[in-house]
Amino acid sequence: MIPAGTATVLPRPLQDLLFRQARTAHAFTDEPVTDEQVRLIHDLVRHGPTAFNSQPLRVVLVRSAAARARLLPHLSSGNRAKTAAAPLVAVLAADTEFQHRLPELFPPEPRAAQWFGEQAAREQQARLNSALQAGYFLIAVRAAGLAAGPMSGFDPAGVDAEFFPDGRLRSFLLVNIGRPGPNAWRERLPRLAYDEVVREV
Repeated sequence: MIPAGTATVLPRPLQDLLFRQARTAHAFTDEPVTDEQVRLIHDLVRHGPTAFNSQPLRVVLVRSAAARARLLPHLSSGNRAKTAAAPLVAVLAADTEFQHRLPELFPPEPRAAQWFGEQAAREQQARLNSALQAGYFLIAVRAAGLAAGPMSGFDPAGVDAEFFPDGRLRSFLLVNIGRPGPNAWRERLPRLAYDEVVREV
């Protein structure tokens, strides 16, 4: 735990690694992603804040050729080749029944699960907080010394039918993971300036 009042700023090279120089990777080497690396990624992600400590993100790791064959038909044509070649693919999904874990995860309020009895409100919270965790996931991949290739170009209904047939989990992002290979990066696209994003009232 960082002591209260302590000013902590990451050195600029670490800031660059996580943000300024980081890109979406489009090609990877064939070096495997180890279980230890995946566990490190999870250990970083699980400490990021979510509303009511709900932690609704669920991850399916697609590594084998058989599992890859089940996934690829649901991807857009532009994403299939790089996904087939990536050492590891993570399917990120939201647990729409996350409220069942709230008595364990949010003990200050024993009745928290009752707040999400309505399906629409529950699914909204699941989507919001799992998306928040997905951002942590990408940064954690970089912190683990790997590159990430996030993709939304896929058919979520098809992926859900293949990997989450009970309907509880809803996929929303795929992430290729590995060591960046030759020609992994595209040119950096423009970023909005501070004054275009931030205003004070």
